[in-house]
Amino acid sequence: MKPSARDLVLGTALLALAALYGWWFRADPHLAAVLLVFVSPPLVLLLMLALGRGVARFWAGVLALFWFSHGVMSAWAHRETALYAWLEIVLSLLIVALVSVPGVRARFGKK
Repeated sequence: MKPSARDLVLGTALLALAALYGWWFRADPHLAAVLLVFVSPPLVLLLMLALGRGVARFWAGVLALFWFSHGVMSAWAHRETALYAWLEIVLSLLIVALVSVPGVRARFGKK
């Protein structure tokens, strides 16, 4: 089955988020924890999406809410890394928007 354009953009956003986290925390002394907590979840969701698992969209939306919260807290508390935090906020909002499209269409679309 060919992936939809929405799934391609979602996959790109998940990959960009994983790359952002990898770059943002590259000098962290707890690199294993960074990889486990920040980098691997978007990559696992990307893999699930590539395998056609619909539940990946749901979990991407749920985790995007946490990513958004982390970005807001980081932008507020760590001005020196605010650019990374704002990129995280934008990517998480993009993910929420992408996974919400079918529900919004079903709710507000023509009957």
